[in-house]
Amino acid sequence: MTSMEKRLHKELQLLTKEPPKGVKVDADSVHKNITEWIVDLEGAEESLYKDEKFQLMFKFSQRYPFDSPQVMFIGNNIPLHPHVYSNGHICLSILTDDWSPALSVTSVCLSIVSMLSSCTEKKRPPDNAIYVRTCSKNPKKTRWYYHDDDV
Repeated sequence: MTSMEKRLHKELQLLTKEPPKGVKVDADSVHKNITEWIVDLEGAEESLYKDEKFQLMFKFSQRYPFDSPQVMFIGNNIPLHPHVYSNGHICLSILTDDWSPALSVTSVCLSIVSMLSSCTEKKRPPDNAIYVRTCSKNPKKTRWYYHDDDV
């Protein structure tokens, strides 16, 4: 078993035994392929996304945890959010530039729930139409510009 597989099994065990509120890993998806996980996410109670359910797809390279996973929303309910494109790509710095091997699937999920919870208006990013038409299928190939950096 590779170090990547050991790490993923350890994270899976922890996420299955002690999942954060509103986060649940789809065990069937993981058992088919340890490098592709589907995680069910619920909107936080005190947020615009209360009672909404979402799915995240995590794809792990052989370099995980030194290389961040590819993470995107999938399914019929992609959240309307200024940092979430209609194709499911997520503009979140910890998924690219600010990734650290100390982060985990759990911490990524909690960061995404937090990002959704801080939203004050449900809307797509201003460049959604152009981005979705021209982007790579892999969001990690995008050179993100974090609009919040301007503030």
